[in-house]
Amino acid sequence: MDFIRLHKDNDPRSLAFQKMPEGVNRIWALQQIEGYQLAKKKLPQWAHLFAEGKDLHFPPHISMEQCSSEATAKYKATLINGQLLIDLTGGYGIDFSYMAPHFDRSIYVEKNKELYTIAKHNFGLLGLHNTEVVNADCEEFLSHHVGITPQTLIFLDPARRDSAGGKVYRIEDCTPNLVMLQDSLLDIAHTVMVKLSPMLDITQALRTLRNVSDVHIVSVKGECKELLFIMHREEPASLTYHCVNLETEDEDFQYGTTSEPQYDNIQVCRHIVPGTMLFEPNASILKAGLQDSFSAHYGLRKLHPNSNLYIGNAPVNHVPARQFRIVAISDFSKLSLKNFLKDIKQANLTIRNFPSTVIQLRQRLRIKEGGSDYLFATTLADDSHVLIRCVKG
Repeated sequence: MDFIRLHKDNDPRSLAFQKMPEGVNRIWALQQIEGYQLAKKKLPQWAHLFAEGKDLHFPPHISMEQCSSEATAKYKATLINGQLLIDLTGGYGIDFSYMAPHFDRSIYVEKNKELYTIAKHNFGLLGLHNTEVVNADCEEFLSHHVGITPQTLIFLDPARRDSAGGKVYRIEDCTPNLVMLQDSLLDIAHTVMVKLSPMLDITQALRTLRNVSDVHIVSVKGECKELLFIMHREEPASLTYHCVNLETEDEDFQYGTTSEPQYDNIQVCRHIVPGTMLFEPNASILKAGLQDSFSAHYGLRKLHPNSNLYIGNAPVNHVPARQFRIVAISDFSKLSLKNFLKDIKQANLTIRNFPSTVIQLRQRLRIKEGGSDYLFATTLADDSHVLIRCVKG
């Protein structure tokens, strides 16, 4: 460990070609150094503990890439509690380590011997009590039957890669096959939480999974990271969507299927005026398809049915969207663009419902990336194409 700590901030690729001191396992040392460097971004609390001398172990690169971030793991921990937690796809154990303290007893199950060994070592250092660590296939584990308690929660994060290592997105293609297992899971547990890919079609998943009461669309700093589906043994009375954007000041946005539709209240913006605000809903809202509910909730007007951009008269604190103050608007005639762009050398360019790519339009406009200006190329309700210049609101 002395060699690892001494070189924890060095480039692992460079270290790979250096002679290792006697007794140092090259593969293990490089794995720990690379794992620590990934953890600094993804698992800052664990990285801090390691840097302070805690002998935490890091798994191979692919497991570090696939494990939950600290932010998303902490979010899951706010959603659940009870008597018994069973994590059937333990992996590196990040989610488990944050959820387990909220239960009287917890069981971690992982079929990969290396991950099981690393997790067992780390859980002891983290002081997780009343925790059982099991090296077994989840279906094998379930076949031995688990004692049912009134408050048992099962957590699964099915592997989203096939036998050849390629990515899969359909629930039935993941491992384990949740479609085949869900009846057994709900016989054992009162509640089942499933983590799935942000690429998954939510509507299709709801057709596939039983008794879903809540869908959590979890983003971190504007990037959608994962979908959480909460299932119950009893059929729920309603379904609620929770759109969150962690590590930002965005408000959480919720929408229940029993809510009164508000789409009729949405107004279309017929004329854009400099000085008004432009809103772009965050990634979780767009993934959930709730942008019109968002618009109605905040009293905004849409630019076009397919643009996903909205106009408001004033800034909104903690709104779950990027918001900008509109400075100017231009059509795409040569003269208009010439006057519009005369003092713009660089800008952040976004395309929304517009017949071009960012690269193509950037080349046409001859502007560099960056700066304090934001340009939105989009389509208005009358199907005209415009370029909107904004600054952060």
